[in-house]
Amino acid sequence: MEHDADVPTSTPLDGWLAELGQPNGAPGGGAASGVMLGIAASLLRMVAEYTPNDDPQAEECGIRLAHTRAEVLEAVEADGVYSAAFGAALGRPADDPERDRRVQDAAMEAAQSSARLGDIGIRLLPEVRLLAEIGNPHLVADLAVAVEALHAGMAGAIINLRSNLQIARKHGTPAAALRPLDDEKSRLVNAQREVAQLTEALSSRLD
Repeated sequence: MEHDADVPTSTPLDGWLAELGQPNGAPGGGAASGVMLGIAASLLRMVAEYTPNDDPQAEECGIRLAHTRAEVLEAVEADGVYSAAFGAALGRPADDPERDRRVQDAAMEAAQSSARLGDIGIRLLPEVRLLAEIGNPHLVADLAVAVEALHAGMAGAIINLRSNLQIARKHGTPAAALRPLDDEKSRLVNAQREVAQLTEALSSRLD
């Protein structure tokens, strides 16, 4: 990838949100989904850091979550690039002989970006399960909020993946090329169901 995203995640939050509200697609819904995953990773790390220091599992969990947060921010910036390229491809004139091929390529890149974000969400699941077991019990509410953010981020990734695949099909992408991403979509949907179950379980601890 040759270019940075138009709006890097290092942009102050108010500026990033202002750009999100502009009609340029970079950042767009995919990047917003990734930011929710980043919020989930950060909140989970906070829970890990509040867990007694003599628990090596919590310390190792915190280290992993710091890496995941950095990874998701990279994925968010990359998604902005793919989103802009996708918009440019869709914006080509209808009679452009290159339009379908350009849209196919851009849709597949965008779909792969959405799948990458979803995969990061899946890799947060073991951390949630661990912290639900060993985390500081006074931070159950924060843990529950983290899981809600995880659920929202994964939902956004799945929605974008479905949309990207739909457009790729419409513009002639062969079924064989789409199959791995269709399989990934199913994996993400199954993982999202587990996130929903974890949300319910954590919420019940607050009653």
